[in-house]
This record gives sequence, structure tokens and C-alpha cells, in this order.
Amino acid sequence: MAVNLTVGPPTRRIVAFTIPLLIGNLFQQLYAFTDAAVVGRLLGVKALAAVGATGSLQFLLIGFTFGAAGGLAIPVARAFGAREYTQMRRYVAAGVLVSAGITVVITLIGTLGARFLLTLLNTPAEIIADSERFLAILFAGTATAMAYNFLASVIRALGDSRTPLYFLVVSSLLNGVLVFWFVGALGWGIGGAAAATVTAQTVSVILCLVLIARRMPQLRLTRADWGFPRRDLAESARMGLTMGLQLSVIAIGTLILQHAINGLGADAVAGFAAAIRVDQMAVAPLGSFGLAIATYVAQNRGARHWHRIRVGVFRTGLVMAGVAVLVGGLIFAFGTSIVGLFLGPGQPVVTGMAHQYLVINSSLYALLALLFLFRNSIQALGHTAVPTLAGVMELVVRALAGLFLVDRLGFLGACIASPAAWVGAGVPVAIAWIGERRRLKRTEAGDARVRAEHGVADEVTDTVR
Repeated sequence: MAVNLTVGPPTRRIVAFTIPLLIGNLFQQLYAFTDAAVVGRLLGVKALAAVGATGSLQFLLIGFTFGAAGGLAIPVARAFGAREYTQMRRYVAAGVLVSAGITVVITLIGTLGARFLLTLLNTPAEIIADSERFLAILFAGTATAMAYNFLASVIRALGDSRTPLYFLVVSSLLNGVLVFWFVGALGWGIGGAAAATVTAQTVSVILCLVLIARRMPQLRLTRADWGFPRRDLAESARMGLTMGLQLSVIAIGTLILQHAINGLGADAVAGFAAAIRVDQMAVAPLGSFGLAIATYVAQNRGARHWHRIRVGVFRTGLVMAGVAVLVGGLIFAFGTSIVGLFLGPGQPVVTGMAHQYLVINSSLYALLALLFLFRNSIQALGHTAVPTLAGVMELVVRALAGLFLVDRLGFLGACIASPAAWVGAGVPVAIAWIGERRRLKRTEAGDARVRAEHGVADEVTDTVR
């Protein structure tokens, strides 16, 4: 059911919207978590390393679909907030076309170029065949990943963060069953883990389509909705491709870092893979708040509620900072024990590397919280230049870590890379948000003068209580 985020107490609205996102994000992380745990336990450390060696490539290509879907949903949320429902459906139709084009490109690159890309990453010879098999199957299912991310983002753009959660729960549980069946019972090996993920995501897509057909008439497209002007397609493509490219630019830095880690051997690759799985689940709350604030800002931008935007971002920042400290403390205390779920006993070297990574990263999650907050808020206001610059900064810092720090400090250099990248990306978006906040105050004052001249009551105060 659609939810209007332009009315009611901002903090309460944002937190309520975030909770289903968070639970869904955690279940989405279970895809990778379950795959890694089953592969590591049933097939061994080398098989886990083979999955881990594909992580940066998944981030580069599959991550592009996630970022692009979020960007495509921003015009939809803005039109919904402005109650321009015909325009909203046109943006949805434009997003379908952009999504289809992205799917074709990523599928071709991922399936045909998997071996070449893994070779460029200096993937150890003993695991490259398994890594290629895993990637080829995963990228063959790009259409399901793109379709789900787009449909879920559009549903969330209308304020419904609960229903995508239900679908994720179903598909995550299904993935857990299938990965045991495909890898264990059927003996499909590492490819079975990828096949389980694609199958479960397909179920999520079907569920989203059924929801829209039965319960969300606002999103049912007609022939007239496909007759949108070129500017609508251009705006959707600009937002989608820019946000997708931002993640891809970040991923290129991760690729360079992965290349350096691969040179340290299979144990380092496995330790990094295990730590990343835990780290991704830990930062899921921060990413969920980032998604929530983007939808909140976009809807209120459409409604021209500038004061609500400023108040909502500030209060959400305080909440995110507290969550970052809490989660960081939990990972500091229990993260290494969770790593043991992937590895089992008798792997002290790999476990020690994972522990080192988690201790360093978890102590600095507050930096990542501010990065998510400011970057997503700026993007939701329709600005893409500064967030793209932030992505470039992440690329540069991670690349430098891969090229120099890992060579000189070994695995410690890889542990330092992400916090350093958060600082590099956070500086430009923080400065940009200060400027945006001042601009919003000026725009708010201008709108207030116009309302006063026309004798319209000012309801700004009521909207933020």
C-alpha cells in the first residue's frame, strides 16, 4: 500500500519506513551469506575463496543494477509526492526501457567476459575455473536481478517498504533451501549456489508483478503511458545510469583492491570473503536508512516541503550515528565468531585475517553512516555531479590502497582501504549538503513569501511535529 511521506512527524515516518527496508536488506544479504556458508562448509576453503574472488565483479555489474534501480525510482517518488500520477506512470515506463537496456549489456559482459575479467584480477589458478562457473550462471540471471531491484524500488517510491520485505523473506528462505539441495543433494558444486540465487530472485520478480496487478493500480501501465516525451526518458536514464555508474566507479576501486588481495594467496582471498560477508550484513542498517532518506527527500521535494527535508535529514543523521556505534560495537565483539560459520575449525590464519578486517572497519561505521545520509539526500534532490565525484574519490582511494598499501602492509592494507575511501567520498558530499541546506532555506523563504502574497496559510510547522 502506498504511503505518503510528506505528512506526519519526519523521524517517526523515516524510522517506520526504514524498519522493513532493514529487515529486507538483511534477508537480501542472506543470499550471499548462505551461499558462502554452504560452499565453505560443504566444498571447503578453496571453494569459498572461489566465491569470494567474484565479489568485486558482482559488485561492479550486479551492483550496477541496484544503483540504477534506485536512480530510476527517484523521479517516480517525486511525481508521487507531487500527486502527478500520470507523469509517475510515464517515469515507470521509461524505467522499464532503461532497465531492459542495462540488462542486455550486463548479461553479455558478464557471461562472455567472465574468464577474461577474472584473469585481469590475478585470480589464483587453483580457483579460477570455479569462479568462472559461478559468475557465468549468476550473470545469465541478470534479468531477474534487474527486474526485482527495479520493481522493488518503484514500490518503495510509493512509500510501501513492507511488501518488498515479505517477498525478500520468501525468496531468501527459498534460496537457503535450494542452495543446500543444489550443492549438497544434487552435487552441482559451486554453480549450484549461483543457480539457487537466480531461481529465488525469479520468485521475487513474480511476486512483485502479482502485487502490482492486484493491489497497486497506480502502477498499472496503459498504452498511453508509453507515449512519454523524450525528456522523461532522458531524465530517467540520467538518474538511473548516474547512480549505477556511481556504484560501478566505486567497484572499480574494489576490483583493483581485489587484484592485490588475490596476489596474497587463497587464504587471504578466503579471509577477505568471509569478513566481507559479515561486514555487509553489519552495514545493512545504514544502507537501509540511506534508501529511506532518498525516498523521503524525493517525495517531499515533489511536494515542495523544504523544511521537512532539512529536519528529516538532520534527525535521521542522529539516528544513523547511534546505530553505527551500536552495530560497530556488536561486530567488534562478535564478528569473529560469526566468521567461524563460514570456515569451521582448523583455519586460524584465515580467521585471523577476517578478525583484523572486522575490527578496523567496525570501529569507523559512523563515517559510512554520514556518507550514506548526505549522498542519498543530494541524489534525491536531483543532483548527480557531487555524488559522482564522491564515487570517483572512493575509486581513487581504494585503487591507491590496492596498488600501494597491500604491497607494503599486506592484508592490513586491505583492511584500511574501506575506511579511507569513506573519508575520501564523505568530504565532498558533506560540503555539498551544507550548501544544499542553505539553498533549501532560501527556497523555503521564497515560497513562504509567495503564500503570504496570495493569502495561503503556512502549514510548514504542522508537517514536522
